[in-house]
Amino acid sequence: MNLHDLMNGFANKTILHSLPCTFVRGITDTSKNVQPGFLFVAIKGYKADGHSYIPDAIEKGAIAIVGEDDIPSLSVPYIRVNNSRQILGRLAKRFYKHPSSRKTIIGITGTNGKTTISYLLKHIFEQNGLSCALMGTIKNVINQKELSSFNTTPNVLVVNELLVQSQDDVVIMEISSHGLAQYRLEGIQFDCCVFTNLSRDHLDYHGSMDQYFQAKAELFNKMKDHGTAVINIGDSWGEKLSAGLRKRGSRVCSVGAAPYADIRLEELLPQRAKVKVVDQQRKQTNIQFTMAGTHNLYNAVLTFAAARQLKLTNEQILPAIQKFSGVSGRFERLACKQGVTVIVDYAHTADGIFHCLRTAKQCGAKRIIHVFGFRGNRDEGKREEMIRVSAEWSDKYILTLDDLNSVPHNEMVESLVLLNERAGRRHGMVIPDRTEAIRYALDQSSEGDWIIVTGKGHEKYQQSYSLPTVCDKDTIMYLKDWKGRRQF
Repeated sequence: MNLHDLMNGFANKTILHSLPCTFVRGITDTSKNVQPGFLFVAIKGYKADGHSYIPDAIEKGAIAIVGEDDIPSLSVPYIRVNNSRQILGRLAKRFYKHPSSRKTIIGITGTNGKTTISYLLKHIFEQNGLSCALMGTIKNVINQKELSSFNTTPNVLVVNELLVQSQDDVVIMEISSHGLAQYRLEGIQFDCCVFTNLSRDHLDYHGSMDQYFQAKAELFNKMKDHGTAVINIGDSWGEKLSAGLRKRGSRVCSVGAAPYADIRLEELLPQRAKVKVVDQQRKQTNIQFTMAGTHNLYNAVLTFAAARQLKLTNEQILPAIQKFSGVSGRFERLACKQGVTVIVDYAHTADGIFHCLRTAKQCGAKRIIHVFGFRGNRDEGKREEMIRVSAEWSDKYILTLDDLNSVPHNEMVESLVLLNERAGRRHGMVIPDRTEAIRYALDQSSEGDWIIVTGKGHEKYQQSYSLPTVCDKDTIMYLKDWKGRRQF
């Protein structure tokens, strides 16, 4: 595509007419990726300002620059815009020839449940002979090839590139609030959008729950004309979202226990992982899932509803749900000897912890020992509530380190001690080394106990600990079989 055509509508007429009809070989917002013939879009990031790298981009062969600052003169055309992030998405959509319009795309957003639903949907489609691409927290999968995932929602250029590469029948995407707020989905359109729930998280970035909600709700402005929103109205924010969408004429399939829900949960048996639902035609359906807990049954019903909106039948959906093997680090149950159950989960909010611990109680845990921590430089306001929930639902909790990010080790340890003292709970303690915290929990356990380790799920450790392990599951399996220690 030539530069003039690419920038048409994004540059004022004076600038547009002065642009040469030079062929654009690619677009990037990272100067190190610039090649001869590329358009460089300068974005003001949180750690670096792309405008500082404009000379480097030109030196590497950029034929034009897009940016927000007033830059008097460059050796290549410069197009000034109000919002570089937003324009990047619109340029990508045009450059890659609107790839989302040629795909069946499902977007899943909410605080908790995105990964479980995305993997369950992928499983259902594949069980019915459809190939499925996935973009999400754990990994990206395109044409059955696994690719590393660095963000829940990739950069908008990466999203478009992956859509162009994909020959899959369906594309499933986990959508983060950061991704929406940072225009990583600009220009992408969806056939089905799913809302799981909303609870306190990322307020260090969004500022308030209302702003957090508005960021999530932006996904539903990206539905195709025939698109459908599948929304959990058992969540008050979901109820608000559903009402707003219906008011403007969007197609909505609501899920919840309310009598007016399009798919109503009539009988919920969380300990048996079973739920009975009733649709608008009063048809009853029994859904048997493989993951216990009320939250997981909601995940299963939302998935069921989304699959139905995409024209799969009950006969295609229900057997697949029964065969689902689960997701790494999402209420993942690890078998241990002497009747001790260990769960590894990604829960990093008070609501997520509540559901994990309550599920353990519902499943008959004699005692619950909870191991968790907090990420450095992340929403500190949610920490006391997380401790309160753990103290209420566990018999013993152990505060430990999570990712430090840029916070010094000693500073984070001191904050854990202060938080625990402030909580005033006698059954709480601090063990900074995460692997030693897990070892202590195992040593303290006996038959019938459940050990719940939350916060990291599938993720690898970012710092070294005393044991030679790389993640929570690895630590548990190492201790389970470690010679010289009590066998679990």
